[in-house]
Amino acid sequence: MNPFSMTITAGPEHIDELGHVNNAVWVQWIQAIATAHWEAVAPPEHVAAHVWVVTRHEIDYRGNVVAGETVTAETWVPNPPKGARFDRHVRFLGEDGQVKVEAVTTWALIDRATGRLLRVTPAIAAPFMV
Repeated sequence: MNPFSMTITAGPEHIDELGHVNNAVWVQWIQAIATAHWEAVAPPEHVAAHVWVVTRHEIDYRGNVVAGETVTAETWVPNPPKGARFDRHVRFLGEDGQVKVEAVTTWALIDRATGRLLRVTPAIAAPFMV
């Protein structure tokens, strides 16, 4: 596994009435790290021609994060794509090193010009494969 990572600090706008990061915010952060990973490793011509959309999220919430706490987000693609789709794994580690949230998300490749699903070619998948 060769994860892509970034850090995120929870702000007051991320906190719900229970005093911790809202579940919907975790979904936004999953989107943020997936997008950052794509933009960091894909060639510019792929970024310009394609966009990814989520078709499924499976999320396990294991701990809480409060305002001011930082998490390290990690994502990786463990297996080659299947047609237009692939699964991305994501986890968020707290400052204590504990997993706060884990997810497996399924993404589909879309042609920006036509809005149609595209098969993920080996050239598009290559930057994500270990």
